[in-house]
Amino acid sequence: MSPRLIGPAASVLTVLLLVPVQVFPKLPLLLAERFYTGAGWAQIMAMSIYAGLLAGRMADPMTARRLRPRIWLLFSLVFFLQLFLGLAGIERLLMTGKLHLPVPALIVAGPIYRGSDFFMPILFTITALLVGTAWCSHLCYIGAWDDFCSRGRKEPAQLPGRWSRVRHGILFLVVAVAILLRHFAVGRQTALMLAAVFGLAGVGVMLAASRRLGLMAHCTAFCPVGLVGNWLGRLSPWRMRIDAGCTACMQCRRVCRYSALERDNILKRQVGWSCTLCGDCVSACHSGQIGYSLPLLGKDRARAVFIVLITSLHAVFLAVARI
Repeated sequence: MSPRLIGPAASVLTVLLLVPVQVFPKLPLLLAERFYTGAGWAQIMAMSIYAGLLAGRMADPMTARRLRPRIWLLFSLVFFLQLFLGLAGIERLLMTGKLHLPVPALIVAGPIYRGSDFFMPILFTITALLVGTAWCSHLCYIGAWDDFCSRGRKEPAQLPGRWSRVRHGILFLVVAVAILLRHFAVGRQTALMLAAVFGLAGVGVMLAASRRLGLMAHCTAFCPVGLVGNWLGRLSPWRMRIDAGCTACMQCRRVCRYSALERDNILKRQVGWSCTLCGDCVSACHSGQIGYSLPLLGKDRARAVFIVLITSLHAVFLAVARI
């Protein structure tokens, strides 16, 4: 795909994704439509233009490295602003009118506890199939906070080896607790309290570990959904590849905040499991030996397709009201 086509392609794809969102659901999902009937169409056009302009700028790897944290934080701010305004009384910003805590672990635990409401697991799975593990570097409403905290240190430290295995135990614990809460018919208030405690513990990890180490400690060592995303990402064709011509200069390691490019990974030409396809390494590699991989496409075309997909999904997530 030519770089000149990335912007128009993202605009068209954004329209194609948002039109069904406007037409088919019984309840309006687009923010503008909730306040003025028919305004959703204007919002679709606005988001289409936004996606096109953004994708055009993201086509340059260095610009993308600067923009990604900013637009990710923008999405998170919009998400939580809707939540706070909804709780403050603007109920049209809360689709169901029920409190759903914005804790990523509840994507897994919530449906197990309730035995219903599988929208978020389905959305998460479809997104993982479309863009691999990129949910955790572009679309997660909490991950943007972890990214912000990690940037308190210019160059990331190495994640202690045992930390990467902690998430397996946390995932098991989260699932087990959800099953037990459902089995013993524990009330909603108690379940919400436990979820809130878990969410606050995650914030503590960001403030204590991510800031100190300069890496995404919450996302790579604490969040169980991040681990599920890593697993589901293996079902997607998207990969980050290191070519044989790599000089092992370690420049990519200095910008990777997901501990996916440690020295051993680079020497073995094998990106770690914790990679989230953020793409920061692409701009850091002066020899062009690392890049996105998609079957039948070269690195440049694969990256162009990825930029179109991820910017369109970002625009869609930004346009849809908090569910």
